[in-house]
Amino acid sequence: MDLFEYQARDLFEKYGVPVLAGRIADTPEEAEAAAQAIGGTVVVKAQVKTGGRGKAGGVKVAHSPAEAKEKAEAILGLDIKGHVVKRVMIAQGASIDKEFYFSVLLDRSNRTFLSLCSVEGGMEIEQLAVERPEALAKIPVSAVHGIDKAKAVEIATAAKFPAELIDAVSDVFVKLYDVFKKEDATLVEVNPLVLTTGGEILALDGKVSFDDNAEFRHEREEMERDQLDPLEAKAKEMDLNYVKLDGEVGIIGNGAGLVMSTLDVVAYAGERHGNVKPANFLDIGGGASAEVMAAGLDVILNDPQVRSVFVNVFGGITACDAVANGIVGALNTLGDRASKPLVVRLDGNNVEEGRRILSEFNHPLVSLADTMDGGADKAAQLANK
Repeated sequence: MDLFEYQARDLFEKYGVPVLAGRIADTPEEAEAAAQAIGGTVVVKAQVKTGGRGKAGGVKVAHSPAEAKEKAEAILGLDIKGHVVKRVMIAQGASIDKEFYFSVLLDRSNRTFLSLCSVEGGMEIEQLAVERPEALAKIPVSAVHGIDKAKAVEIATAAKFPAELIDAVSDVFVKLYDVFKKEDATLVEVNPLVLTTGGEILALDGKVSFDDNAEFRHEREEMERDQLDPLEAKAKEMDLNYVKLDGEVGIIGNGAGLVMSTLDVVAYAGERHGNVKPANFLDIGGGASAEVMAAGLDVILNDPQVRSVFVNVFGGITACDAVANGIVGALNTLGDRASKPLVVRLDGNNVEEGRRILSEFNHPLVSLADTMDGGADKAAQLANK
């Protein structure tokens, strides 16, 4: 679970990380009152879980409560990369001298933790990593020993902090790791971590992601979370492993690896057919029943962006005849609501029986493909019509 910025700020404050005052507001009037309470210059910041807020007009400086109200009016309701702003944070202004970057995260590839740190903060870290990789220090962190004062000094030194700042920033690094460890996080990031003109080190913008597998250890039921897309909410109720994307070709497969490969093959095929793209990730699992197959089709066919569906199944625990029966059952249930073409590629356990069932069903929307590449190409072609 990813936190909103205001939640990260409050969490940092709880662990002694230096932050500025901040209040949330859901209306322009609440923003005006928050700015009045904080006093002085404030920053009105959209609370959405995506980057690029500043470029999209989601971060604005206000020099008075009336101006904060005006800025909040402009930001609330703004669409930032598909995220509609429903709440803003009114943050105390700061006189910034220098901006830095710090994060600690789970490094899955090396099965350890990793700290990323740079004296060049404020910009997107992915951009810095590509354009000036030498400016980003990457320090492995032991899960056993974590980040103590000595390790924090090592990180600050590797990131080329000035000697006079190393003691102060390393203290903050230790506290941020405390957040990471005690809250069972997979990411704690501060961008920017700043030095003010008054000589203070402050965390101005934080990003925190929690490990959902550790929820049982924490009391987070009341914590505000993003509302799921309606289709994702429906899929969750059906216990489907579904993620909505922005394309036009619906994808159903069994096994995460096969589904990921299918997404790639459809994306490549889409380049030849009007640049259509995958519309979703949907893994029906290794032991999925015909009912699960039908539920998955029900979700995908109700996505207005979907123009065609590619079902790519390798029969193992899930036999191909069960998949075929699921497709038949779903189309019979949906009736006239099923109006989008399906390309089905079956292989593996009971493949001949599965193909026979679909051939005899002879539904005008269903076509069979012999290979994954052929099926992806056909689905992309149909989506482009």
